[in-house]
Amino acid sequence: MVVLSAERRRVIGEFLRFGIVGTLGFFVDWGVLSIGMRFGTGPWFGRILSYLAAASFTFSANRAWTFRTAERSRSLAQDWSLFLLVNLLGFACNYGTYAALLAAVPLTREFPVIGVAAGSLAGLAGNFLLSKRYIFRGRYVASAAASD
Repeated sequence: MVVLSAERRRVIGEFLRFGIVGTLGFFVDWGVLSIGMRFGTGPWFGRILSYLAAASFTFSANRAWTFRTAERSRSLAQDWSLFLLVNLLGFACNYGTYAALLAAVPLTREFPVIGVAAGSLAGLAGNFLLSKRYIFRGRYVASAAASD
């Protein structure tokens, strides 16, 4: 039987919550893209808008839930701006995967949600690690870690 330390259990819990938030963010991304395309944004500009909507949602949800015990020394606007800046690497993986599939796979042009899903997965690990380290720095108290 493997016994995990409290720190490892906390990190695993954060990653699972991050994944749940990311899954919900995927639906925000897909929904905004779908609505945007109905209003003529096209799949390229529509995806930039949908990514910003999804990033704003996931930032808020991760701040409130996933990393709820993290330090809050910066303002909300500073945290959000830093979140977008730090996650540019995740965005590059996300949008790059989407763009490559849209350009090369006819099925993705017909169903852009395939590219959105693949892009979301491509950015997941990097976004978690960067967000945890630079945006939601930990300041954990024993009671908060125990409640996870």
